[in-house]
Amino acid sequence: MASPIPKHPSVRARRHAQNSGFKQLPADGIPVDKRPVWPLRPDPTMTAELELTEDKIAGMQADLAECEDGRTRGRLRKDIGAAELRAAILKAKLAEASDAELELWTQLWGTPQAALWESVAFQRTLAVFVRYQIRGEQGDLKCAAEARQISDRLGLSPMALQKLRAEIENAEAAEDAGRKRRGSSVAATPPESDEGDDPRLVLVG
Repeated sequence: MASPIPKHPSVRARRHAQNSGFKQLPADGIPVDKRPVWPLRPDPTMTAELELTEDKIAGMQADLAECEDGRTRGRLRKDIGAAELRAAILKAKLAEASDAELELWTQLWGTPQAALWESVAFQRTLAVFVRYQIRGEQGDLKCAAEARQISDRLGLSPMALQKLRAEIENAEAAEDAGRKRRGSSVAATPPESDEGDDPRLVLVG
């Protein structure tokens, strides 16, 4: 049986952030000079496929140079053209994925949750999430599903944050300020009066 999700301090009768057991996360993430560099090499699957395609192109070009049969030469030229198109697509996808991975990695380290990821183990998990997320955005549904699962371990949703016993810093202060503003709008402000009309004088007469 799954253990219940711990209550957020905001719903407790007595709320004391320092005693709540929830880790306070800085609203602006980790300072830029302390953020780790992107740890993964370019996607190994696409890299290997690109290398194999380029080897295939080189082999067909060598065959074309030695071939004297016109029909065979025409077929080789067609196959080379298709392989070169495939190689160009793979290069573009690799470059696009690498740029997107670095951009998402940088954005995530600027979120409050980044305070949870300072350990090396979490950094690797975050990098894997970024890779799956970008591949999912490129149309890989399996990778998209993997990214959703890993996101819970990283606290990337309000429910996941509660499971990790963490909250964004100053969240309670914002709630208290809102209640005070609502309270002040309901309570009537006593009008200014002269000293002779001060109701407190009735009590000391």
